[in-house]
Amino acid sequence: MDKMKLIESQFVKKDVPEFGVGDTVKVMTRIPEGPDKFRLHPFEGVVIAKEGSGAREHFTVRKISYGEGIERVFPLYSPSIERIELIHSGKVRRAKLYYLRGKVGKRATKIESKQEKK
Repeated sequence: MDKMKLIESQFVKKDVPEFGVGDTVKVMTRIPEGPDKFRLHPFEGVVIAKEGSGAREHFTVRKISYGEGIERVFPLYSPSIERIELIHSGKVRRAKLYYLRGKVGKRATKIESKQEKK
């Protein structure tokens, strides 16, 4: 077995839910507030991209806050991520949803669910 794959397999967490592009997720990140204290900060939005593989996998989440679009890239197996919750599963036909950057209002966040369109 390749040495890199052997090392990467040790860092990969197994409790990550299955989600894809177009799904709405809530990412709970750890924010340190002291030497031994931290708080959880939620970031809820639509997954617009997933890239990489193995321990190097990362995903981009986009949300609209006060009329301004905010995107954040999270490494999937980062120790600063406490948990990822799947809020809504969406059906899309593209691997990257960068076109949502040009949308405003409900058009920027509403994606058909997988149950509606079968």
